[in-house]
Amino acid sequence: MARAVARRAERTLVTLHASEPLNPALRHYINRLSDVLFVVARTLARRDGGSEVFWQSTRTRA
Repeated sequence: MARAVARRAERTLVTLHASEPLNPALRHYINRLSDVLFVVARTLARRDGGSEVFWQSTRTRA
Protein backbone atom coordinates (compact mmCIF):
# COMPACT_ATOMS: atom_id res chain seq x y z
CA MET A 1 0.00 0.00 0.00
CA ALA A 2 2.78 2.43 0.92
CA ARG A 3 4.55 1.80 -2.38
CA ALA A 4 1.35 2.52 -4.30
CA VAL A 5 1.08 5.88 -2.53
CA ALA A 6 4.73 6.67 -3.32
CA ARG A 7 4.18 5.78 -7.01
CA ARG A 8 1.07 7.95 -7.14
CA ALA A 9 3.03 10.83 -5.61
CA GLU A 10 5.72 10.35 -8.24
CA ARG A 11 3.16 10.51 -11.06
CA THR A 12 1.64 13.63 -9.50
CA LEU A 13 5.07 15.29 -9.32
CA VAL A 14 5.69 14.56 -13.00
CA THR A 15 2.34 16.12 -13.89
CA LEU A 16 3.00 19.14 -11.68
CA HIS A 17 6.46 19.58 -13.18
CA ALA A 18 4.85 20.08 -16.60
CA SER A 19 3.26 23.31 -15.34
CA GLU A 20 5.67 24.41 -12.63
CA PRO A 21 9.41 23.68 -12.43
CA LEU A 22 10.38 21.43 -9.54
CA ASN A 23 13.71 20.40 -8.12
CA PRO A 24 14.60 17.13 -9.92
CA ALA A 25 15.97 15.74 -6.64
CA LEU A 26 12.40 15.58 -5.34
CA ARG A 27 11.31 13.15 -8.07
CA HIS A 28 14.48 11.09 -7.61
CA TYR A 29 13.84 10.89 -3.86
CA ILE A 30 10.25 9.71 -4.31
CA ASN A 31 11.40 7.17 -6.91
CA ARG A 32 14.05 5.77 -4.55
CA LEU A 33 11.49 5.68 -1.73
CA SER A 34 9.28 3.53 -3.94
CA ASP A 35 12.22 1.21 -4.64
CA VAL A 36 13.02 0.84 -0.93
CA LEU A 37 9.40 0.08 -0.10
CA PHE A 38 9.37 -2.61 -2.80
CA VAL A 39 12.49 -4.27 -1.41
CA VAL A 40 11.22 -4.08 2.16
CA ALA A 41 7.92 -5.69 1.16
CA ARG A 42 9.73 -8.54 -0.59
CA THR A 43 12.07 -9.04 2.34
CA LEU A 44 9.22 -9.16 4.86
CA ALA A 45 7.21 -11.53 2.68
CA ARG A 46 10.18 -13.88 2.37
CA ARG A 47 10.83 -13.72 6.11
CA ASP A 48 7.21 -14.63 6.80
CA GLY A 49 7.38 -17.64 4.45
CA GLY A 50 5.66 -16.04 1.50
CA SER A 51 6.48 -17.22 -1.98
CA GLU A 52 7.88 -15.06 -4.73
CA VAL A 53 5.45 -14.02 -7.47
CA PHE A 54 7.31 -13.25 -10.68
CA TRP A 55 5.81 -10.97 -13.27
CA GLN A 56 5.51 -12.41 -16.77
CA SER A 57 4.72 -10.44 -19.86
CA THR A 58 1.59 -11.56 -21.66
CA ARG A 59 3.71 -11.67 -24.83
CA THR A 60 6.04 -14.35 -23.44
CA ARG A 61 3.53 -16.50 -21.56
CA ALA A 62 2.91 -19.95 -22.93
